[in-house]
Amino acid sequence: MSKVRNLDVIDKKILFEVQRNGRINLVDLAARVNLSKSPCHQRLKRLEKDKYIRGYRADLDPNKISRGYLVYVQVKLENTKRASLEKFNKAVKIIPEVLTCHMMSGGYDYLLKVRTRNMTDFRELLGDVISDLPGVHQTSTFPVMEQVKETTQLSIEGIE
Repeated sequence: MSKVRNLDVIDKKILFEVQRNGRINLVDLAARVNLSKSPCHQRLKRLEKDKYIRGYRADLDPNKISRGYLVYVQVKLENTKRASLEKFNKAVKIIPEVLTCHMMSGGYDYLLKVRTRNMTDFRELLGDVISDLPGVHQTSTFPVMEQVKETTQLSIEGIE
């Protein structure tokens, strides 16, 4: 397991820049963080090795790939014994339409973020897949009317 260490301002700047543009070339990255290419490359590799950077991805437009229908689903389980939670967790991970799944405290047990082509596809997914997940007692759905903000960029203390 990679150890957690304190980040200096250069490391934070590197994280900030690659978060904004994962395809930035090393020369431009080094210039933006005021380092030469070799030390910048070493720091970037160390940040990747230490799992500060979990990967690089393309940000796809869901509407252009027929996944524009966004719904949040609250899930309440029959019980929250460890075995029930583990079964649900394992099963929900393999559903490609479920983008995120968060275990929650409060009036329900999980919150799912789901993307499908349209309401008909979602209705089928809910009835045939999500409701059949292990231990599901009840679901509540919340279709999104308009997405006002979505980002994967985390704020980094000390970096504007």
